[in-house]
Amino acid sequence: MQLDPIATWHKLLKQRDVQGLDALLADDAVFYSPVVHKPQVGKSITTMYLAAAFHVFGNESFRYVRELKADRDAILEFELELDGISINGVDMIKWNEHGQITEFKVMLRPLKAVNLIHEKMAAMLQAAR
Repeated sequence: MQLDPIATWHKLLKQRDVQGLDALLADDAVFYSPVVHKPQVGKSITTMYLAAAFHVFGNESFRYVRELKADRDAILEFELELDGISINGVDMIKWNEHGQITEFKVMLRPLKAVNLIHEKMAAMLQAAR
């Protein structure tokens, strides 16, 4: 059981620990991408998206700048620079009574950043398949 899923998320992201996602994500987890219209349902595909994000977003400039947390959900605002583009976004995370993430939604700005992330994530996801 994950007592603090957000602390666990921070640890996994810092270590780029894809294996750790297995315990953190609920079987019915849903991933909402800023560039894919349809929600991605299930632990397997959510893991695939988050693993790709570890590589695309995980550079030395990535940092969370604000965190709003309630009993079973949180919003984490982040910033990073990628290919000379300043990116600002939020991770909106919900979890169940067992501390497992049930919903992970990513929102990004500006449009130039959305397009860049779309390109880089698509390449990572294609390589993973």
